[in-house]
Amino acid sequence: MFLIRATDQLTKLLMILAAAWAFILCFFILADIVFRALNMPLQGTKEIVANSVVMIVFLQLGFAVRSGSMLQADFLISALNPSVRKALVVLGLLLGAAFFLFLMKAGITPALRSFANGEFDGEGALRVPVWPARFTIIFGSGLAAFNYLLLAVIEAFGLSDRLKFR
Repeated sequence: MFLIRATDQLTKLLMILAAAWAFILCFFILADIVFRALNMPLQGTKEIVANSVVMIVFLQLGFAVRSGSMLQADFLISALNPSVRKALVVLGLLLGAAFFLFLMKAGITPALRSFANGEFDGEGALRVPVWPARFTIIFGSGLAAFNYLLLAVIEAFGLSDRLKFR
C-alpha cells in the first residue's frame, strides 16, 4: 500500500511540475513572438520548446495511465461477458506495460550516450542539453509501465475499491 500511495503522489507531483513548466513555456514562446516582431528573436526558443514538449508529455504520462485517462475503445468489449471483458482489459493493460518497458529499455543507451558525449541541440548563442529529455523519457516510461502493471493487478484481482486513485 505504501508503494502505491508513494507512486500516486509521485505521479501527481510530476503532473503538476509538467503543467507548471507548460505554463512558463507559454510565456517564453510569447516573449519570442513579441521579440520576433521587433526583429530580435530569442535564441534557442525552438530547441527549448522541442525538448520541453517531450519532457512535459513524459512527466504527465504516469498520471494519465494511473488516473485511467489513456484512450480506450470500451465499445469493442462492452458486448462481451464479464469474464472475457476482464481478461481482455488485463491483456490490454499488460500490453501497455510491455510497450513502455520496451520504450524505457530502448531509451537507456541513447540517454547514457547523450550524457557522456555532452549532446546539445542548437548552435550559436544558446545550446540546450538533450540528456534531460532523454532521461525523462526513461523515467516517464518506467513509471507508466509500473502504473499499467498496477492497474492490471487491480483489475485481475478485483481490488479497484481498495486501491482507487485519489
